[in-house]
Amino acid sequence: MAKINGNEIKIGNVLEHNDGLWAAVKVDHVKPGKGGAFAQVELRNLRNGSKLNERFRSADKVEKVRLEQKDQQFLYETDGMLVFMDTETYEQIELPAELLGERRPFLQDGMIAVIEYYEDEALNASLPQKVTCKIVETEPVVKGQTAANSFKPAILDNGVRVMVPPFVGQDEDIVVNTETMEYAERA
Repeated sequence: MAKINGNEIKIGNVLEHNDGLWAAVKVDHVKPGKGGAFAQVELRNLRNGSKLNERFRSADKVEKVRLEQKDQQFLYETDGMLVFMDTETYEQIELPAELLGERRPFLQDGMIAVIEYYEDEALNASLPQKVTCKIVETEPVVKGQTAANSFKPAILDNGVRVMVPPFVGQDEDIVVNTETMEYAERA
């Protein structure tokens, strides 16, 4: 494992700290008028989801952990656990559904997700950046509504509400960005 200085921590880095694995969620570099500069880092525990705010000075050394990433297929959800299968070995793993948070509705049967492993332990799952969904309900197109950035609300087949351009109608397929939870394009 690589040791890095406290001021080199970036969002998304996975660190070994206080006998746990932590992901850097938010990083602020602070340079007070008196004393040395430091990085104020918000960390999320990859095993139990707890959060921690920590200060790292540039002289502090932290263990940066590399996670192995594998593409795995989503099979089904049972009792709040998501079941994924390795498409090469057909091995199945379970991860808690809370890991995906508000992105959970975008996970579709048979979808390939990236599962991150530390040694043999599955810690995290991330969805493809773009997912195709069908619009179930939206307002009809209003003629003459030509404002450059006017959007209207729409409800997708997975129950998520997004804002779509006025030219997109009901029963159309659209592509949604799963990171920003916004309309990207027509499918």
